[in-house]
Amino acid sequence: MMLKDFPRPLATIIGEVIGGYYYHHRTIEALFYEVGASGEVPEGSCVTKTTEWLVREGRTDPSKALSILGKILEEFMDGDMTRSSGDKGKDRDRVEAALARYNLSYGFGGRIYGATVTAPSRSLAEKLREISIREIEDEFERAHRTIDSDPPAAVTAACAIVEALCKTYIAENDLQLPANQTIKPLWGVVSKHLGIAPESVEEDDLKRILSGLTSVVDGIGSYRTHAGSAHGHVGRSYRVAPRHARLAVHAAHTLCLFAMETWQARRGGG
Repeated sequence: MMLKDFPRPLATIIGEVIGGYYYHHRTIEALFYEVGASGEVPEGSCVTKTTEWLVREGRTDPSKALSILGKILEEFMDGDMTRSSGDKGKDRDRVEAALARYNLSYGFGGRIYGATVTAPSRSLAEKLREISIREIEDEFERAHRTIDSDPPAAVTAACAIVEALCKTYIAENDLQLPANQTIKPLWGVVSKHLGIAPESVEEDDLKRILSGLTSVVDGIGSYRTHAGSAHGHVGRSYRVAPRHARLAVHAAHTLCLFAMETWQARRGGG
C-alpha cells in the first residue's frame, strides 16, 4: 500500500496502545531511536510522543514510517510480557482493526503488510505467526517486499517459501529428503504424506483441484528456473512484470496455507 502520509487516526490508536503499554518517556524515546526514527523527541505524554512521531515520520517517508510502526509493535504484538494493567488481548484486537481500516496488517516479527497482501496471504501470515518458522517467515516477507521493486526476486521467494515449508514438514515428521531437493520432489514427498496428492483422494472434483496444485508447484519451479533471481537466464529472455510475480506469490501462499491447515488438522485428528 502506498501511503502519502501516516494516517493520524491510526497513529492516535497506536499512540494510545503503545503509550499505555510502555508508559515511561525514556523507554518510548529509546525505542523509537532504536528502530530508526529521527529528529527531536516530540513534546507531550508518551501517547502524544508516539502519535506525533509516527505522523512526522510519515510526512517524510511513509514506507519508513510503516517499518518503524512494525518494530514499535513487535514486542507488544508478539511477546508475552504485560507491562500495564490493561487488557492486552483487546488492545491487540484494537491495533489489528485500526490497521485493517487502511488495508494494512501486522505480521510476526514486526512486519507491516499492505493492500497487495491478499486474503490467503494474510491468513498465511497469521498461520506463520502461530508456528513461527523463521525460514518461511523470511521468504514470505521477501516476496511481498520485492513484488514491485524486483519481480524476479519475488518469484524466487515464492518458490523458496514452498521449499522451506516442505523441508520443515519432512524434518518434523522424520521423512526422507528426496535426492533432488527442489520444489517438485519436495512437494511430492509432503503431499503424499499429508494425503493431498491427487492419487490419494477419491472425489473427482477434489482430485482435479489437487492436480491443479501439482501444476502450480511445477509452474512456480519452472518460472523460478527461467525468470527468478536465483538463476542465470539462458536462451529465452523473460521479462517478469509485477503482476506475474504477484501471481506466483499468491499461488504459492494459497498452496502453503492449504498444506499447513491440513498439517494442523492431521495433528488434531481433523
